[in-house]
Amino acid sequence: MENYISWFLLALILVVLEMVTGTFYMLVIAIALAVGGMMALLGMNLAWQLILRALTVVTGTVVLRHGKSAQTSAASNTSFDIGEPVRVIKWNDNGTARGFYRGAEWDAQLESADKPRDATLYIAEIRGSGLVLTHRKSQQQ
Repeated sequence: MENYISWFLLALILVVLEMVTGTFYMLVIAIALAVGGMMALLGMNLAWQLILRALTVVTGTVVLRHGKSAQTSAASNTSFDIGEPVRVIKWNDNGTARGFYRGAEWDAQLESADKPRDATLYIAEIRGSGLVLTHRKSQQQ
């Protein structure tokens, strides 16, 4: 069997595995194997096939990581909950509260201790599993 056929068969197997697992890293490796197959088809020696395949894997991994980190930071900066009203169920002595939002009870605290407790309160920020409340409705929506 020709060398380039082996490269293309391995690439095809990894494409199928990528479809099963849903990870794009296997797709990067499959593309790199296809690049190795193209180099073998063009008559390059094995050393060049391996070098270009390795460069393709490194480049593809860097591109995937950069794209993933950009998506993650954009998603973490946007919260659809900011500015939504919260019904406070109970105020605790230490200034924290239990609020009702989205069908569940949440721990909450005021953004500033000097804010009135009886006004309608809105979500200013989410810290972990708790809400930070303010009396101003956010314009983020």
